[in-house]
Amino acid sequence: MSQENVETMRTGIDRWNAGDMAAVREALDAEIIMRTPEGWPEPGPYVGREAVLRQLEQNRATWDTDTFEPISNFIDGADRVVVRMIWHGAGRGPDSDMEFTHVYTLRKGKIVFIEYFWDHAEALETLGLSE
Repeated sequence: MSQENVETMRTGIDRWNAGDMAAVREALDAEIIMRTPEGWPEPGPYVGREAVLRQLEQNRATWDTDTFEPISNFIDGADRVVVRMIWHGAGRGPDSDMEFTHVYTLRKGKIVFIEYFWDHAEALETLGLSE
């Protein structure tokens, strides 16, 4: 199942980058929880699909265009997938490139937990790994 989770996340990032928020919504479990990185302006956590989508769409609305670019391999951690990415945003002010490590927990093909980290090593520790 874990390789399937990696493929689910690759597809999810492609859908985000294509602006397909209906597909992003479909990938989220109804009871999803999302935790933003330490120091994020809206600290959360966000509980439930609607709350998570509101936050994601609010973040996305900051720019005219935005994309996630994986800059590491996807790490298969059984029910979790870890990937380091840069979030590129352009338009409405200065362009932005923010680097995060994303940890996704999946069950039955749906994302049930998202956690973002500024520090890649800290994210890997959630899987008991080190750089």
